Amino acid sequence: MSDSISRRDFIRGTAAGAATLAASGILGTWARAEESTEPQTEAASELSSDVAEALSALDGEQKDATEYTAEANRAHYDIMDFEDEEEYECATKGLIDAPETLELTDEDGSVIWSQDAYDFLDYDTEAPDTVHPGLWRNASLNHFYGLFEVMEGIYQVRGYDMANLTVVATDSGWVVIDTTMTAECAAAAMQLIEKNLGERPVKAMIISHTHVDHYGGMEGVISEDEVADAGLSLDEQLASGKVPVIVPEGFLEDVVSENVYAGTAMSRRAYYQYGSFLTPGEKGRVSVGIGTGQSAGSVTFIAPTYEVTATGETITVDGLEIQFQLTPRTEAPEEMNAYFPQKRALWIAENATGTMHNLYTLRGAQVRDGNAWAQYLNEAKTLYGDRTDVVFQSHNWPHFGQEAISEYLTNTAAVYKYINDRTLMYINDGYTSDEIAEMIKLPEALAKVWYTRQYYGTLAHNSKAVYQRYMGWYDANPAHLNPLSPTDSAKKWVQYLGDTDRVLALALEDYENGEYRWVTEVTNVLVYADPENQKARYLCADALEQLGYQSESGAWRNAYLAGAWELRNGYTEPTKETTRSLRLRQSLTGKLLLDYLGIMTSTELSADADFKVNLYLQDVDEQYLLHFYHGALLYYEDQSDDTASASLTCNKIAIYALITKSLETAEQAIQVDGDETILETIIGLVAENNGAFNIIEP
Repeated sequence: MSDSISRRDFIRGTAAGAATLAASGILGTWARAEESTEPQTEAASELSSDVAEALSALDGEQKDATEYTAEANRAHYDIMDFEDEEEYECATKGLIDAPETLELTDEDGSVIWSQDAYDFLDYDTEAPDTVHPGLWRNASLNHFYGLFEVMEGIYQVRGYDMANLTVVATDSGWVVIDTTMTAECAAAAMQLIEKNLGERPVKAMIISHTHVDHYGGMEGVISEDEVADAGLSLDEQLASGKVPVIVPEGFLEDVVSENVYAGTAMSRRAYYQYGSFLTPGEKGRVSVGIGTGQSAGSVTFIAPTYEVTATGETITVDGLEIQFQLTPRTEAPEEMNAYFPQKRALWIAENATGTMHNLYTLRGAQVRDGNAWAQYLNEAKTLYGDRTDVVFQSHNWPHFGQEAISEYLTNTAAVYKYINDRTLMYINDGYTSDEIAEMIKLPEALAKVWYTRQYYGTLAHNSKAVYQRYMGWYDANPAHLNPLSPTDSAKKWVQYLGDTDRVLALALEDYENGEYRWVTEVTNVLVYADPENQKARYLCADALEQLGYQSESGAWRNAYLAGAWELRNGYTEPTKETTRSLRLRQSLTGKLLLDYLGIMTSTELSADADFKVNLYLQDVDEQYLLHFYHGALLYYEDQSDDTASASLTCNKIAIYALITKSLETAEQAIQVDGDETILETIIGLVAENNGAFNIIEP
C-alpha cells in the first residue's frame, strides 16, 4: 500500500506483532511490517505529542465531509448524465394537488409523517458534500408529493408515506391498491383524493404483497365493518356491497413469518435501515431510495377475504376488469402484479421501483430469488408489454410510453439476472461472498441507467444475497467454520495488539488518508473488546459517518449514520414509533400462534422442562397436544393425552397472553382443568424480549 512506510514508522518497536496482524484475516488489510530484531525502547513505544493530541481531540460531535468524501461525491457528476430529465418528468407528471406544507400528527400532537422536514432538498441544486449526488437526486424527486393522475381513471397519492396509495376508478367507485404503512397517512391520502376527485365508495382493496408499508394503512381506508365475508365467493362478496380484500395466495402466512416470528429483531434493525432516529438533513436522513422514510402512526391489519391463486386469473369489480400475475419469491415471498386492459395500464407492485431493489434487505428477511425476479419481469413484458401505455408501482413514480416501458422492464430484469448469474459464475470459480462483492460491477450500459442505480439495494449486498441463497454462510475455509464470538475475538485481538492507543494512532492516520472502511473495521474491534473505550467509539463513528456521506444507497447511508449516532450517544429509540395492530395477532392461525409461543420460549428457562398439556381452541374447533420438552415446544394436531399435566380451553387469541407473559389476562381467558399452576409455569418459560438490543457494540 502507498502508506505502508508511514505505518511501519508508527508501529516500529512492535514489529513482530504487526507482522502477525498483517497476515491475519481480521486485520489483513494492514501493510506487512518488516520484522526487526532491534529491542523495543521506551521512546519508540511512546506516541508523538501531535499524535497524542490528535487522539485526545476525538469527540462525539457530528463532522463535515472530509476532502476525500467531497471528492468522491463530486466525481459522480462526471459518471452520470445529470442533464437527463426523464425521471424528473415521470416523477412530476400529472400533479393535481399538493398542500404547501405536509406534516401529519397524531392525537397527542406527535409528528408521524413530515415532508416539511425535507424542505432542504432542491432538485435544481448540486448535492452538498455530505450527500451522494445520485441519492440527492433521488431524494429530491421523492420530495415531490401530492395527488397525481397516472392516466384517466388511475390516481396516486405519493409522498404521504414511504409507499404510494393508488386508486383505480370503477363505474361508481374505487379499487384501492396498497394503503401506505399507517392508518393516519392512508386517511390523509384518501382525504386528498376526495377533496379533488369527489367522494366515491371503495369497491375492493388489493394488497400487492406482505410488507407492512403496503397493508398497514388499511383501516385508514375502510373499517372492519365494511369488509366482505371471507366465507363467501368473490362474486358474492362483491354483490354484498361489502369490500373484498384481495391478496396473493399464501399472503397471511407470510405476513406472519416476515412480521411476527422475527418481527422484534426486524423492527430494531429497521431503525438502522430507515434511519428512524436520525434527523432529516444534509448530514442526516435524506431518502431510503423508495421514499423519504417510514411513518410513525398506527399500523393496522384487516384479514384478507380472497386469494388470487394463478397468473391470468381475471376478475371484474364494478365494471373494471383486472388480470393478475403472481410473482412469488421476488421482492416478497408472495407478491402480485395487476393489469387493467381497459386502461392499458400495468401495476408492477414492487417488482420495479425506479431503483435497484434488495435481494436481501438490511432489516433482515428471507433472501429473494434474483433469477425468478428477472423471469417474472420478462413474463410481464411478454404478457402485457405491447398493450401497455403506463407502468405504475407501489414506490416512486410511473413510466410512460411503450418504448420506455419496454426498456424499463428489460433493464430492471437484466440487473437482477446479471447479479444472480455473475455471482454464481464467481462462486464456481471459488470466490467467497466478500470477494465477489468487491469484484462484481454492472456493465456500463446498465450502470448508467438512472432507475437501476443503487439508491436502495446495492450490488455488494445483493451479490452476497445470491451467495447466501445458494451456498449459505460458510465459505468452506475451516478457519471460519467455528470462530470465536465477536466479543471474545475482539478481546484476544486487543491482547495481541497490546497498546490500543498505538492502534488508534494507526487508525487515525488511515482515517486522515480516507481509508474509512478499514478504520471502521479495526476500531469496532476495539469497541467490542471494551465498549468504554471512548476514543475508539468516536473514531469509529467518524469513519462510519464518512461512509454514510459517500453512500448512494439510502439504506446504507442510514445504517452508517445510525451506527455513528449510537456510538456517540448510546442506544436511542425513535421519538415516535408505529403502533402495531392487535388484529394481525388475532388473524394468526392456531398453528402460527403455537409456533410463535415456541419461538418465545427461553432456552435457559425451559432446558429441563418435560411436561404435556392438552389444548382446545374453542373458537376455531382445534385440538392440540403440547409437549414442552427440553427447550422445544412440540405440538400434535388432533391429539390429546390423559396423562397431561392439564387441559386448557380458550379462544386462540388467549395464547398471546402466554406469549406476552400476561398472567392475569391468561387466567381470565383460559379455562384450566388439572394443574392449577400450569399457566404460571408456561409463562415462566417465556423469555423477556423488548427488542432493545445493541448492534454496533456488544
